[in-house]
Amino acid sequence: METEAIAAAGSAAANLDFSLAALFLRATFVVQIVMVVLLLASFWSWAIIIDKLIAFRRQRRDAGMFEDAFWSGQPLDQLFERLGGAPRSALERIFLAGMSEWRKSFTSGGGVAPGAQQRIDRALSVAIAREEESTAARLGFLATVGSISPFVGLFGTVWGIKTAFEEIAIQQNTNLATVAPGIAEALVATALGLLAAIPAVIFYNKLSGDAERLSGSMENFADEFGVILSRQIDRKPD
Repeated sequence: METEAIAAAGSAAANLDFSLAALFLRATFVVQIVMVVLLLASFWSWAIIIDKLIAFRRQRRDAGMFEDAFWSGQPLDQLFERLGGAPRSALERIFLAGMSEWRKSFTSGGGVAPGAQQRIDRALSVAIAREEESTAARLGFLATVGSISPFVGLFGTVWGIKTAFEEIAIQQNTNLATVAPGIAEALVATALGLLAAIPAVIFYNKLSGDAERLSGSMENFADEFGVILSRQIDRKPD
């Protein structure tokens, strides 16, 4: 008799649909909300990751092209006029900020106004800060997803297991057909949490490193550019 009961329970469990769609539809409302939140977080994380990878690659390419032009020996005023108001890279925007302040520093007699170097350095610092903020934008979301997604998934798991035990108590039956659906949906919540967290953590570390390297290149360029303008200021009559 006991063998027949076990066989019947196994047959009932085997007839259940354990696809992801079926598990989602059978899950409680709370677990469904957890699953939807994790899927949306994963989708938005991948959108940020792809966008940042493309943007950083383009920024490195454009910066390399600009540095080639900058160090080619052509006059800085000519390069400034060529760039005009349509800079493509962070270095170009930093260069335009410095050159704009440089041009404003001349007096009517052709000399350089007092404090020009400080104003130029300040303009470069502000431009760098603006570019660094843009470069690091939305990386915090990846850090947040990587940190909290496993806990959100764990919450869904705990809730699903609680529901499974409640079902056992209501039906007063511990066979596989009663226990399996609740446990399965609970584990799906954990899996979705890890699915959202792992790529977010990996690419947050990578993109943060890329952003730091880009920021370093901006600061190095600004220092070199500032030195060049400083020499020009020293050569100009007061």
